[in-house]
Amino acid sequence: MEREFSAGGAVVRHREGRWWLAVIEPQSDSRTRARGGKPVMALPKGTLDPGERPEQTAVREVREETGVEADLIAKLGDVRYMYVRSWGNGERVFKVVSFFLLLYLAGEVGDISADMRIEVRHAQWIALDEAPLRLTHRGEREVAERARNYLASHPDLSLRFLPSRSGGI
Repeated sequence: MEREFSAGGAVVRHREGRWWLAVIEPQSDSRTRARGGKPVMALPKGTLDPGERPEQTAVREVREETGVEADLIAKLGDVRYMYVRSWGNGERVFKVVSFFLLLYLAGEVGDISADMRIEVRHAQWIALDEAPLRLTHRGEREVAERARNYLASHPDLSLRFLPSRSGGI
Protein backbone atom coordinates (compact mmCIF):
# COMPACT_ATOMS: atom_id res chain seq x y z
CA MET A 1 0.00 0.00 0.00
CA GLU A 2 1.33 3.40 -0.94
CA ARG A 3 1.55 6.26 1.57
CA GLU A 4 0.98 9.95 0.92
CA PHE A 5 1.76 12.94 3.13
CA SER A 6 0.08 16.31 2.78
CA ALA A 7 -0.42 19.41 4.88
CA GLY A 8 -3.12 22.01 5.10
CA GLY A 9 -4.28 25.03 6.96
CA ALA A 10 -7.21 26.26 8.95
CA VAL A 11 -6.63 29.96 8.31
CA VAL A 12 -8.71 32.22 10.52
CA ARG A 13 -9.32 35.91 10.93
CA HIS A 14 -11.16 37.88 13.56
CA ARG A 15 -13.66 40.38 12.23
CA GLU A 16 -16.96 41.83 13.38
CA GLY A 17 -16.54 40.20 16.78
CA ARG A 18 -16.20 36.62 15.52
CA TRP A 19 -13.76 34.22 13.94
CA TRP A 20 -13.93 33.38 10.23
CA LEU A 21 -12.36 30.41 8.40
CA ALA A 22 -11.14 30.33 4.79
CA VAL A 23 -12.49 27.32 2.90
CA ILE A 24 -12.35 26.13 -0.69
CA GLU A 25 -14.64 24.37 -3.12
CA PRO A 26 -12.47 22.10 -5.29
CA GLN A 27 -13.23 21.91 -9.00
CA SER A 28 -16.02 19.39 -9.51
CA ASP A 29 -15.70 15.92 -10.88
CA SER A 30 -16.88 12.54 -9.68
CA ARG A 31 -14.27 12.51 -6.89
CA THR A 32 -15.01 15.99 -5.55
CA ARG A 33 -18.79 15.91 -5.13
CA ALA A 34 -20.30 15.19 -1.75
CA ARG A 35 -23.13 12.72 -1.35
CA GLY A 36 -26.28 14.03 -2.92
CA GLY A 37 -24.28 15.99 -5.48
CA LYS A 38 -23.58 18.94 -3.16
CA PRO A 39 -20.30 20.78 -3.76
CA VAL A 40 -17.46 19.85 -1.45
CA MET A 41 -16.45 22.45 1.14
CA ALA A 42 -12.89 21.76 2.31
CA LEU A 43 -9.80 23.19 3.95
CA PRO A 44 -6.87 24.08 1.67
CA LYS A 45 -4.25 21.35 1.59
CA GLY A 46 -1.71 19.69 -0.68
CA THR A 47 1.29 17.46 -1.09
CA LEU A 48 4.62 18.36 0.46
CA ASP A 49 7.19 19.56 -2.09
CA PRO A 50 10.66 17.96 -1.87
CA GLY A 51 12.56 19.38 1.12
CA GLU A 52 9.50 21.20 2.42
CA ARG A 53 8.34 20.85 6.03
CA PRO A 54 4.60 20.28 6.64
CA GLU A 55 4.09 23.72 8.18
CA GLN A 56 5.69 25.34 5.10
CA THR A 57 3.37 23.32 2.88
CA ALA A 58 0.34 24.47 4.88
CA VAL A 59 1.25 28.16 4.49
CA ARG A 60 1.99 27.69 0.75
CA GLU A 61 -1.21 25.76 0.07
CA VAL A 62 -3.31 28.36 1.91
CA ARG A 63 -1.75 31.11 -0.23
CA GLU A 64 -2.14 29.16 -3.49
CA GLU A 65 -5.68 27.88 -2.90
CA THR A 66 -7.29 30.83 -1.10
CA GLY A 67 -5.23 33.88 -2.11
CA VAL A 68 -4.44 34.96 1.46
CA GLU A 69 -1.19 35.21 3.39
CA ALA A 70 -1.17 33.77 6.89
CA ASP A 71 1.12 33.23 9.91
CA LEU A 72 1.62 29.83 11.49
CA ILE A 73 0.14 29.60 15.00
CA ALA A 74 0.04 25.91 16.00
CA LYS A 75 -0.35 22.37 14.76
CA LEU A 76 -3.94 21.18 15.13
CA GLY A 77 -3.29 17.51 14.42
CA ASP A 78 -3.27 14.86 11.71
CA VAL A 79 -6.11 13.38 9.73
CA ARG A 80 -5.55 9.81 8.53
CA TYR A 81 -7.58 7.93 5.96
CA MET A 82 -7.41 5.45 3.11
CA TYR A 83 -8.66 5.92 -0.40
CA VAL A 84 -8.51 4.07 -3.71
CA ARG A 85 -6.99 5.98 -6.59
CA SER A 86 -9.47 6.59 -9.37
CA TRP A 87 -6.57 6.91 -11.83
CA GLY A 88 -3.63 4.68 -12.77
CA ASN A 89 -3.78 1.20 -11.27
CA GLY A 90 -6.51 1.95 -8.71
CA GLU A 91 -4.10 1.34 -5.83
CA ARG A 92 -5.15 1.79 -2.19
CA VAL A 93 -3.39 4.70 -0.52
CA PHE A 94 -2.92 5.48 3.17
CA LYS A 95 -2.89 9.27 3.51
CA VAL A 96 -1.85 11.52 6.40
CA VAL A 97 -2.71 15.22 6.29
CA SER A 98 -1.16 17.45 8.96
CA PHE A 99 -3.30 20.51 9.67
CA PHE A 100 -2.08 23.78 11.13
CA LEU A 101 -3.85 26.79 12.56
CA LEU A 102 -2.87 29.95 10.67
CA LEU A 103 -3.77 33.55 11.33
CA TYR A 104 -4.76 35.77 8.40
CA LEU A 105 -2.29 38.52 7.50
CA ALA A 106 -3.25 39.95 4.11
CA GLY A 107 -4.86 39.29 0.76
CA GLU A 108 -8.28 38.84 -0.75
CA VAL A 109 -9.87 35.41 -0.37
CA GLY A 110 -10.50 33.96 -3.82
CA ASP A 111 -7.70 35.95 -5.48
CA ILE A 112 -5.95 32.90 -6.92
CA SER A 113 -3.96 32.33 -10.09
CA ALA A 114 -5.46 31.02 -13.31
CA ASP A 115 -3.32 27.88 -12.92
CA MET A 116 -4.87 27.21 -9.50
CA ARG A 117 -8.39 27.52 -10.95
CA ILE A 118 -7.81 24.03 -12.35
CA GLU A 119 -7.94 22.77 -8.76
CA VAL A 120 -10.07 25.33 -6.91
CA ARG A 121 -13.48 26.53 -8.10
CA HIS A 122 -14.10 28.98 -5.26
CA ALA A 123 -12.62 30.21 -1.97
CA GLN A 124 -14.58 32.04 0.71
CA TRP A 125 -14.81 32.95 4.39
CA ILE A 126 -17.32 31.12 6.56
CA ALA A 127 -18.05 31.65 10.24
CA LEU A 128 -15.74 29.34 12.21
CA ASP A 129 -18.54 28.35 14.57
CA GLU A 130 -20.48 27.01 11.54
CA ALA A 131 -17.53 25.14 10.02
CA PRO A 132 -18.01 21.85 11.92
CA LEU A 133 -21.45 21.66 10.28
CA ARG A 134 -20.53 22.95 6.82
CA LEU A 135 -17.25 21.23 5.97
CA THR A 136 -17.75 18.06 3.94
CA HIS A 137 -15.14 15.70 5.42
CA ARG A 138 -15.39 14.44 9.00
CA GLY A 139 -11.65 14.82 9.66
CA GLU A 140 -11.73 18.45 8.54
CA ARG A 141 -14.81 19.14 10.68
CA GLU A 142 -12.78 17.85 13.64
CA VAL A 143 -9.89 20.15 12.66
CA ALA A 144 -12.28 23.13 12.63
CA GLU A 145 -13.50 22.16 16.09
CA ARG A 146 -9.88 21.97 17.31
CA ALA A 147 -9.30 25.45 15.86
CA ARG A 148 -12.35 26.77 17.75
CA ASN A 149 -11.11 25.22 20.98
CA TYR A 150 -7.59 26.60 20.50
CA LEU A 151 -8.90 30.11 19.82
CA ALA A 152 -11.24 29.95 22.83
CA SER A 153 -8.27 29.14 25.06
CA HIS A 154 -6.12 31.89 23.46
CA PRO A 155 -8.39 34.97 23.33
CA ASP A 156 -5.36 37.24 22.87
CA LEU A 157 -5.06 36.04 19.26
CA SER A 158 -8.01 38.23 18.26
CA LEU A 159 -5.85 41.23 19.19
CA ARG A 160 -3.27 40.27 16.53
CA PHE A 161 -5.74 41.03 13.75
CA LEU A 162 -4.78 44.18 11.89
CA PRO A 163 -8.00 45.83 10.63
CA SER A 164 -6.11 48.10 8.21
CA ARG A 165 -5.20 45.17 5.97
CA SER A 166 -7.26 44.06 2.96
CA GLY A 167 -9.14 40.80 2.49
CA GLY A 168 -12.79 41.54 3.13
CA ILE A 169 -15.25 38.89 4.04
